[in-house]
Amino acid sequence: MKNTNTLKKNYEFKNVLTNGKGYFGRYINIYIIKEKYTTNKIGIAVGKKTAKSVKRNLIKRWIREAYYRFESNLNESYRIVFVLKKNVDIRDLDFWKIKKDMEMLFKKAGII
Repeated sequence: MKNTNTLKKNYEFKNVLTNGKGYFGRYINIYIIKEKYTTNKIGIAVGKKTAKSVKRNLIKRWIREAYYRFESNLNESYRIVFVLKKNVDIRDLDFWKIKKDMEMLFKKAGII
């Protein structure tokens, strides 16, 4: 793992979601803001109405693992929030679909 931390506070999430640039994929949306720090910080949001806690935590683990696979290729000093789309069918979702969607969004954002 490179120099990546997590966003923990509500105001950190709000700052990225309101001031950041959004990129929208098939399964996840990402919001990115560039800051002056030298490390990346990520946050993951999966709504309670999406699924029960076991499935929500599994999806968060998949998103985190997919991010770690791209981490060495990413530019630094970004705050990134991953948001699972509301209309996604959870039964059809898997790690490889998330990884492919994330790669497309990173290329679209120009941070890879």
